[in-house]
Amino acid sequence: MKEEGDLRMRPLQISADTAQKLAASLNVPIEQIMHMPQHILIAKLAELEQKKDHSS
Repeated sequence: MKEEGDLRMRPLQISADTAQKLAASLNVPIEQIMHMPQHILIAKLAELEQKKDHSS
């Protein structure tokens, strides 16, 4: 039974193409991308963007 506020882990709802691009950008296996919590993925993408901005 699913209760309100239940925070079970589930794979990200992204396409395979997007997962492949993220895996390449973050230099991690695609399986890790698919099972990464969304808030961690967003933090890693923000970190990657900051590095990109500083190197420009």
